[in-house]
Amino acid sequence: MRTTRLTTFAVLGVAAALTIAACGSDDGGGSDTTDGTTADSTAESASVETDAATDGTATDGTGAPADSGGDEMAAVDLSGVCPETIVVQTDWFPEAEHGALYEMVGENPTIDAERKVVSGPLVAGGAETGVNIEIRTGGPAIGFQQVVSIMQQDQDVLLGYVATDEAIENYAEIPTKAIVAPLEINPQIIMWDPATYPDVETIADLQTDDVTIRYFQTGAYMNYLVSSGQVKESQLDGSYDGSPAVFVAEGGKIAQQGFASAEPYTYENLIAEWMKPVKFQLIHDAGWEAYAAPLAVLDSKFEENRDCFAALVPIVQQAQVDYITDPAETNALIVEAVVEYADFWVYSADLAEFSVQQQVDLGLVGNGPNDTLGDFDAARLERFIPIATEVFAAKNPGELTPDDLVTNEFIDTSIGL
Repeated sequence: MRTTRLTTFAVLGVAAALTIAACGSDDGGGSDTTDGTTADSTAESASVETDAATDGTATDGTGAPADSGGDEMAAVDLSGVCPETIVVQTDWFPEAEHGALYEMVGENPTIDAERKVVSGPLVAGGAETGVNIEIRTGGPAIGFQQVVSIMQQDQDVLLGYVATDEAIENYAEIPTKAIVAPLEINPQIIMWDPATYPDVETIADLQTDDVTIRYFQTGAYMNYLVSSGQVKESQLDGSYDGSPAVFVAEGGKIAQQGFASAEPYTYENLIAEWMKPVKFQLIHDAGWEAYAAPLAVLDSKFEENRDCFAALVPIVQQAQVDYITDPAETNALIVEAVVEYADFWVYSADLAEFSVQQQVDLGLVGNGPNDTLGDFDAARLERFIPIATEVFAAKNPGELTPDDLVTNEFIDTSIGL
């Protein structure tokens, strides 16, 4: 698999004993052919133009409009259009970046520590929808396989976090289509010590002193950074294993991949041998503009679940808004699940709180170029597809368009932060 995403780490007292775990894919299909109207084609952003089943207004699955006002959302019944249990495969342990999913878990959830699964009634604005949600942990829990592979192997999985680059990489063999993007910007970063390199502002600036960059060798984004001239091959060290030990031992003389919503907090507050700020640039801002964790479905399941998605996607959008607005209760569930799993991964309430604020401050969660949360920007995808296609040339993904990979068909354009 392509392990590119550094999330956060378990603090065990000393840097050498710390484990930072990283996961997620670095890396959609078929055009829509319904006879509905186009969804919000006049939005400010160059949103993907797909055939819409509605006029952009969320429905309750029966055609009746659903209010998008968080706790004021009208009751939504998914039981007639969705599977009894909506199974979602994530790319890592529970964390704040997955907040929208855990926000949709109702009261008295079940935490299965052996399977690393959180499940319960799927709620919209706190009201049960008649179906359940099952959130499955990724990363080591699935042997570090790509989410698309799990979706193909296990037909119980309806939706999964399939990053745009992963979708492009696998499109020829496992085509998927993303239906909503809770995260607007990929949190992944390259970070460095500002005290050691006070003049460095971007990843490209690290070339001046030929600074070594440690990263997971399977990271496709690094191929892009090299080919675009921002990084020299002489700088690359693909031996990064998630531990902060080398960065600390080198006194910040090297750079390292990380996650904007985790590492700045953990290095400054939790690593006893460091306890000072790090500086970083988002991979997104360097030109690798993949959507990091959109919910996607196998092409083979898209048509049969269209009515389900029309009702579900606005719930996901509103869940992200509700979570970002008031994350405390959902963060408690995320932290509880991590504790129950009793694995190497450790996640604190303070880190979750920092992550939410950082996501807002950096625009990792947001409306993008318009007023809608969760939709896809066609112009951005048109820029990114050729870049990723070149990186994955050996995979022979062929000629792809935004409409192959994503759809805004089910997006409620009135929902945003």
